[in-house]
Amino acid sequence: MISFRIISNFILVLVSLLLLQPLSFANHHDQKIVIEKTFKSSETFKLGKDLYQANCASCHQSNLSGQVGWKDKVDADGHRLAPPLNGTGHTWHHSDKILFYITKRGLAKMVPNYEGKMMGFSDKLNDAEIKSVIAYFKSFWSNQNYQYQMKLN
Repeated sequence: MISFRIISNFILVLVSLLLLQPLSFANHHDQKIVIEKTFKSSETFKLGKDLYQANCASCHQSNLSGQVGWKDKVDADGHRLAPPLNGTGHTWHHSDKILFYITKRGLAKMVPNYEGKMMGFSDKLNDAEIKSVIAYFKSFWSNQNYQYQMKLN
């Protein structure tokens, strides 16, 4: 059974992302960010895959499937589990701008009282590398999910 705390934390994160989106990207972050999926034979795909495996796979899994129970469970520390990035979770419900800044800055810097471990990679990856990681995982989404997500941009 899903606990009330888990459900309320999940709802808090989602509502915060929606309400804080305009504030989180104010001023110098008002440029448009659009990241297209990449072909599996491209250099962007290869770079994105290497960077993903080195920086993201430990939580989101090497096959992008996320942690088992990500929707309704927490880890031993009480933190939300990493969602899948392969198109079976909610990642494709977010614009590229949100995905970029979640990856760069982390949810902890964007959502008050965030209870998770996604702390951001601005100290490890530059903007082009972050975009290659996003292009990499978007290449695994269904065409329907990809087209829907691209309209959010």
